[in-house]
Amino acid sequence: MLIDSHCHLDRIDLTPYQDDFSCFMEEVSKQQIEHMLCISIDLEAYPSMCELVAPYPQISLTVGVHPNAHDGKEPTTDELITLGQAEKVIGIGETGLDYFRSEGDLSWQHQRFRRHIAAAKSLNKPLIVHTREAREDTLRILQEEGADSIGGIIHCFTEDWEFALRALELNFYISFSGIVTFNNAKAIQEVAQKIPVDRYLIETDSPYLAPVPFRGRPNYPIYVRHVAEFIAKLRNTTFETIAQQSNENFKRLFNLYPS
Repeated sequence: MLIDSHCHLDRIDLTPYQDDFSCFMEEVSKQQIEHMLCISIDLEAYPSMCELVAPYPQISLTVGVHPNAHDGKEPTTDELITLGQAEKVIGIGETGLDYFRSEGDLSWQHQRFRRHIAAAKSLNKPLIVHTREAREDTLRILQEEGADSIGGIIHCFTEDWEFALRALELNFYISFSGIVTFNNAKAIQEVAQKIPVDRYLIETDSPYLAPVPFRGRPNYPIYVRHVAEFIAKLRNTTFETIAQQSNENFKRLFNLYPS
């Protein structure tokens, strides 16, 4: 059974499923996807996202505002804490820094990131961190804000082994998306080979970043299998081992083991 640790279910293309989310969920079950974490990127779409996934216990949620979200409501720490108290919400984010898509004075990104960290610490729920071309500032802010006390995920990992080691020291897990299957992703593949067995997760980030052999097409949670299969080859192990270990790692991080 597989877990997709990062997807945007309110944004996927349902055309192959008769534009019916329930048909999509039937296929997810057939493909042995045990759980999906549906990630928030703004507060405007959040209520409809919650409504979409509410009937499905195999879908959990996060609450947060993406570092590239410019035009919507700016979250306060108190708002994030209030929304984050919902039973279905198991993490805060995605949050972080992105210097690739944003220009100029980005102090507002830093402030937003720090508010998310404060909310996560207050709720004792892990952070889901997005970082792009902002590695040093991302690590520095996580350290300054004491994010190691709650930990979380560096999602859609695109950095190198040095960054991974520093993230591990801050109590973060590394999550691999379809990018790890790309031919030019040698540094990411090195990390996937070296990462400790108890500190990796797999994801799709669907509908974005479909893995080989679907690169360039819409992505779906069922394609997380291809990420697992590729990492199994890199680590010279079986698909079943990667699926089981990433499943256990996810449940440990989010404290989802049955009592």
